[in-house]
Amino acid sequence: MLKGISPLISPQLLEVMARMGHGDELVLADAHFPGESLNRTIVRADGLRVADLLEAILPLFELDSYVPHPLVMMEPVAGDTPDPAVEASYLMSISKTGTPVPQIKRIDRFAFYDRTKKAFAVVMTGETAKYGNIILVKGVTPL
Repeated sequence: MLKGISPLISPQLLEVMARMGHGDELVLADAHFPGESLNRTIVRADGLRVADLLEAILPLFELDSYVPHPLVMMEPVAGDTPDPAVEASYLMSISKTGTPVPQIKRIDRFAFYDRTKKAFAVVMTGETAKYGNIILVKGVTPL
């Protein structure tokens, strides 16, 4: 165990985040997401909720300030209604870290899958909330 690093951050996740460069994307995927089918770099975080992981990750991970939307979630499929509490819980967790809370962009399901294919890694969580996936775009750590 390391001082100052949440025990929710596994050694594998810490390594992945350290290897990422600015503009690289990290997908925090819910338990139903087809991560293994879309990306070769998978980090298991079974049993963990995305909101809790956001709170653990963001003290170590700078969001990209050079893109308009460093946070991206999946737009509900026509006929589905998202639970606004999911996004609200994510924004609350982000605000607890002292990270400026940017607006979350929503994109079509298949556009989300395409971004996942190009992402640096996918973290498969135990999140059960419908449309609980979120992409984080890594920025440059200030000096």
